[in-house]
Amino acid sequence: MDGIVIVNKPQGFTSFDVCAKLRGVFCTKKIGHAGTLDPMATGVLPVFIGKATKASDILPDDKKTYLAGFSFGIETSTQDIWGEVTSKEKSNISKGHLLSAAKAFSGEILQTPPMYSAVRVNGKRLYELARKGVEIKRPQKKITVYSIEILSFDENTQSGSLRVVCSRGTYIRTLISDISKHLDTRGVMTSLIRESSGGFSIDKALTLDDIQKLKDEDRLNSAVIPVDEAFSCYERITLDKKCTQLYKNGVVLRVSQIGKFSGSILRVYSCENEFLGLCRPDVCGDKVYQYKNFY
Repeated sequence: MDGIVIVNKPQGFTSFDVCAKLRGVFCTKKIGHAGTLDPMATGVLPVFIGKATKASDILPDDKKTYLAGFSFGIETSTQDIWGEVTSKEKSNISKGHLLSAAKAFSGEILQTPPMYSAVRVNGKRLYELARKGVEIKRPQKKITVYSIEILSFDENTQSGSLRVVCSRGTYIRTLISDISKHLDTRGVMTSLIRESSGGFSIDKALTLDDIQKLKDEDRLNSAVIPVDEAFSCYERITLDKKCTQLYKNGVVLRVSQIGKFSGSILRVYSCENEFLGLCRPDVCGDKVYQYKNFY
């Protein structure tokens, strides 16, 4: 079985735990995921099965949407409420100041990955060093915050919620921590739900119990989305019978053989409507280069 399953990851599970569970459900070792979620976070986790695992790192839509809770006046080792408390202070932030600060973190910004993260520096996972009490300098990473909306904020409790649409690689707990420092206080993330990832939204996500039930009812196929749906933003071309066979044999086709198109990346289908993969046509060189194959 090949395709994508959109999982609503439960709290307390790592992304690896979800994949391990689904390996048993789908009876295959070839399973991977896109966009790691922290154990205490919930929400959209795209899981790739079989040949679809080739798509996990090339999804065209890199935007992610998060709903997060936050609280000011506290700092922890992990930048979220589940870490060790390292400091507490009285916070007196107004909603007006918070709204202004949030605007300062919109657009293309630099972010330093937290120590408690899976980022590798000099071959070491940061969280491995953090657990030993070691903190090292981390290179900043360029991210994009497409929008940040303060949904609620209680000035008495100094807590609230926000929704962020951002690029991949963004740490919401770090964003909250950075906003709090901008306001000359401290802050932590208190909850996190990923509402969308890779073009898939939470309303299409299934819980692990949902997926197990579908298997028990012999309807597991209904949980799987065809991999080409992830690339629906790309223009489609369909090859004739001769070109289909040439393409499958790894022959570089001529641009003139694939018909009219306008995109720089194309979805390629066989004469029998089988999704073959993605290609990059080179008009000047009159060649069609195979970018990623799924046959």
